[in-house]
Amino acid sequence: MTSTSYDVIVLGIGGMGGAAVHRLAARGARVLGLERFGPAHNRGSSHGGSRIVRQTYFEGAAYVPLLLRSYELFDELAAETGRDLMVRCGGVMVGAPGSRTVAGSLASAETWDLPHEVLDAREIRRRFPTLSPADDEVALWERGAGLVRPEETVRAGIERATAAGAELRFDEPVTSWEELPGGAGVRVRTPAGSYTAGQLVICAGAWAPEQLAELGLPLAVERQVMYWFAPRGERGVEPFLPDRHPVYIWEEPDGTSVYGFPAIDGPEGGAKVAFYRSNVGTTTPETIDRTVRPEEVAAMAEHAGRHLPDLPGRLLRAVTCMYTSTPDDHFVIARPARYASVTVACGFSGHGFKFVPVVGEILAELALDGSTRHPVELFDPSRFEESRP
Repeated sequence: MTSTSYDVIVLGIGGMGGAAVHRLAARGARVLGLERFGPAHNRGSSHGGSRIVRQTYFEGAAYVPLLLRSYELFDELAAETGRDLMVRCGGVMVGAPGSRTVAGSLASAETWDLPHEVLDAREIRRRFPTLSPADDEVALWERGAGLVRPEETVRAGIERATAAGAELRFDEPVTSWEELPGGAGVRVRTPAGSYTAGQLVICAGAWAPEQLAELGLPLAVERQVMYWFAPRGERGVEPFLPDRHPVYIWEEPDGTSVYGFPAIDGPEGGAKVAFYRSNVGTTTPETIDRTVRPEEVAAMAEHAGRHLPDLPGRLLRAVTCMYTSTPDDHFVIARPARYASVTVACGFSGHGFKFVPVVGEILAELALDGSTRHPVELFDPSRFEESRP
């Protein structure tokens, strides 16, 4: 058994944790990162080849300053590593004019004076022949929207963290952690040893309910499925290439949302689609059902076919992941009042990956400085205590 001390220990080296170890090490901290699986694994929430990025944010205008900074840091990380992290293919938020997806995106765009256009159904069809909106649907078009590659982003963060001196241990799950008395920091235990540090940053993803049980956060872990279909048309994926086909989020009249991407995986890679949430109930990382059943594929194909008539042809593959969300769908990023040496970051799933680099910056500031320059008041977990009876 080993026993070693660090300035900061980061629990979890996925999207957020990988960015945190990078930013902490870049500031000269002696950092240990601990991960229960291997680098850029497919067992949590940071896999699947693509995530939508956008700044006209229907989830709330308060997110926009973080998105502006996140775009800067994605570009910086890509330049530093030479990795192809972001594809700016443009994006459309489609639905009824009063839908949350359209109206909320427009509100953010107008609040922050972000470049955008509002397209009627005829203009949507003209610009993007792969899309088939109803006559009464509209879209907000954001030229700067697109996608990021989650696995490449995680690898890039790990690469930069290692280059800056961080010690990363994979296939080493954390079995327990505790604060030491008298403000002496924290102790973290794994099957391989015991480690101490002045600060602990917890980015546990779907394992957050277990690792943060003492906080009583109302976190729900949900099973989600991503699908890749081969287009039915004779031209294959050609009409769905990034220079012709945008990312999209499409809100249907009953509130169901479908989202998707251009074809970025070559002629045989197809195009990826998914439900924003499929309402299949809660799960845990240990009990998640990773089998995708024919009826699930049929439901996805039927919904996608309403909006992209050439897309839901032959299923190429389907992959499960997990969302870990809060009741209000806002994140949790804070130094909880009950701890002197712990920073937590969780509840990101569904819309969190686009914030990865700026969250890494925030976590480094909270752990090393005790505060952050970024607006994170929305993510204070005390909001849940205030809502309890």
